[in-house]
Amino acid sequence: MTDCLVIIPTYNEIENIEAIIRAVFSLNKEFHVLIVDDNSPDGTSKKVLEMQNEFANSLFLEVRTEKSGLGTAYIHGFKWAIERRYDYIFEMDADFSHNPEDLPRLYRACLNGADVSVGSRYKKGVNVVDWPLYRVLLSYGASFYVKMITGMRVHDPTAGFVCYKRHVLENINLDSVRFVGYAFQIEMKFRAYLKNYHIEEISIIFRDRVKGKSKMNSAIINEAVVGVFMMKMRSLFQKSKF
Repeated sequence: MTDCLVIIPTYNEIENIEAIIRAVFSLNKEFHVLIVDDNSPDGTSKKVLEMQNEFANSLFLEVRTEKSGLGTAYIHGFKWAIERRYDYIFEMDADFSHNPEDLPRLYRACLNGADVSVGSRYKKGVNVVDWPLYRVLLSYGASFYVKMITGMRVHDPTAGFVCYKRHVLENINLDSVRFVGYAFQIEMKFRAYLKNYHIEEISIIFRDRVKGKSKMNSAIINEAVVGVFMMKMRSLFQKSKF
């Protein structure tokens, strides 16, 4: 029984899912994997079910009835992990934009004192590969905006490659987390920051997905821009909810 669980939310990731699972299980450090699938019509969950015959005690699947957003998928996974007493709980994308070989580095950072470790694209310059310039500028600008509004000194607050110690998630009111898109990543770090947890960034190289389609859209961007300001205001005037 390992103390580490990697949560991977999926929607139409049939092109990536088998490879990403095998990549995690090939690491020297043992990790369990939980796939939270939003009833993908492309058969993602069916492939995971097939692979459970091979990885019966380390690969787990939760299928939700519909596409309900990245944030709620992770909240579902967090609660599942807390119930089963995993000590280190990871977020990772299915599309190989996050390199599974960096998982042990995130783990060691938490093992050595961090409460939250973040795979950061911007800790040492801009470590993004195969993104068009406009996406780099949008992402980097969003990170600067978040730091300015929230006061967090996290270089990559929108990062989705993260390790949480269990006690951090246990002490955050997961049911009060509002964001469901990529701004969810900002809100989780902000809530940890407000509770004075130690957040450490680990520099990684981020690669754009090769297979499958990005889930980014204008609604997600709007949630991040407008929502972050409103989140900061709520944290000032509704402190009990944070």
